[in-house]
Amino acid sequence: MYNILLTDDEQIMIDSLTFIISKNFDEQVKLFSATSGTEALEIVAKNPIDIIFMDINMPGLNGLETVRYIMHSKPDTVVIILSAFDQFQYAQEAVNLGAFKYLTKPVNRNTVVDTIRSAMASVDKKRGRISDEEELHKKLDLVSPMVESDFIYSAAFGGGTDVSEYFSYFAIEDCVYCFCCLEIPRIEEKKQYDMYTKIRDTLTPKTHCIIGSFMMNRIAIFFYFPKRMYEDNDETEIQNHLQDLYKLISIQICSGIKAGVSRIETSSESTTAAYNKALEMLNSVPEQGGIIFASEWVENQSGKNIAGEVAEKIFGRVRAGDASALPAFIKKYVSALVAKNAGIPDKTKNALFELLVNVRNITTEIDSSYHNDMFDNAFSILSKENDMSNLELFVRNICCECASAVMEASSRAVNPIIERATAFVNEHLSENISLEDTAQEVNVSPFYLSKLFKEEKNVNYVAYITDVRMEKARELLKDHRLSIKEISAAIGYSDQNYFSRIFRNKFGMTPTEFRDAVQK
Repeated sequence: MYNILLTDDEQIMIDSLTFIISKNFDEQVKLFSATSGTEALEIVAKNPIDIIFMDINMPGLNGLETVRYIMHSKPDTVVIILSAFDQFQYAQEAVNLGAFKYLTKPVNRNTVVDTIRSAMASVDKKRGRISDEEELHKKLDLVSPMVESDFIYSAAFGGGTDVSEYFSYFAIEDCVYCFCCLEIPRIEEKKQYDMYTKIRDTLTPKTHCIIGSFMMNRIAIFFYFPKRMYEDNDETEIQNHLQDLYKLISIQICSGIKAGVSRIETSSESTTAAYNKALEMLNSVPEQGGIIFASEWVENQSGKNIAGEVAEKIFGRVRAGDASALPAFIKKYVSALVAKNAGIPDKTKNALFELLVNVRNITTEIDSSYHNDMFDNAFSILSKENDMSNLELFVRNICCECASAVMEASSRAVNPIIERATAFVNEHLSENISLEDTAQEVNVSPFYLSKLFKEEKNVNYVAYITDVRMEKARELLKDHRLSIKEISAAIGYSDQNYFSRIFRNKFGMTPTEFRDAVQK
């Protein structure tokens, strides 16, 4: 079965192609149709389209622009361009975009049939290639876990065993590495392989790692990174990356996961020590879960201001919006204060109050609207309470809430690239602004800008511009002095009929009907 999309703003052309294709390929095809580039993009996004007939000259998003977007996201689609213009520059641009064929209207029936047969052969060839690649991946998926598990076992328990050959096998060159030990709560033995597969599928597209097999409810992961990530930023960039990965698996797998991470190592001879350090950190994570890095974990050494060092770690985790790591640090902070101020509980309480003030200040710097009523009575509560476990719980709750507020405020922040891009769109709404134009304005690639729009706005670039134009149209339609034609031009549509059709699709009524409803 082949899915074929027919795109033309003239319904008679769609009907003619439908008749020819149905008569000659009835049982082999499923047909879709679109009367605009925007509608075509929506259909391609929702359906596995194999072959597209695309009219080059459509109002709004023209055929070549539509093909450009499609080939970015689905390069294996076979595109056949239809045009009333037999001009070299159109054909050349179509070929450059990866079009399969360029046909001029009116199209001969035999030409359509021959072109579809050739297109189907091209689809079959691509499907065969993909099948071969899928078969290879299946074989690798059987072999790779065994090799990776063997490496993890040798690296973690080899006690200095030479693992350099594994480094060569996995192409770990000019890299630094660390071990991470994960503990998954409530995992049944019969579900361990499915969980291993889920962890692998979640992490491997995002980072370089080697994953071992489950030992009880724990699994060891070997992460490796280019040296520049370590040399340029100490461990900060790597820690932020691992923190993001921890959040990702917590979201996609389950909450309450514990994670311990070793220090960054450079020698292949240090793998066992790194694994042991990661395991030590894992055992320090509180029951509710979280991630602890060895480089942040302050050991109880005499002669050092342990409480001060732990406080800095707490401030760092609040700034990062990382509530999961705070309980363990606060527990260590309270213990350090009690040890330091033995016999003088008021000193410990004063230090805890000072910590809370600093945490609140960090939070309000990031979110000026943040307020917590508990702060108003914090000093009084700390003064009256003498049970250190209750004090620890009180401080932990406030710090975790502050970290959560920071995370929420950060998620609300507008990406500066998207902010500039949307401002550019609003300023040039009456013009034919392509993705490439906007990307050039904000100095990023079209592909990256398209990705940002999807992430930040939850719609693609084309859909965003259409939505903005339609909202602007609704606003302008309230001014009865403006004609529909003037409004259409003001928001970038040279074809009034096309504008009316898009408006009706969006709001369920024509611009005229909307204006009449508003003025009643």
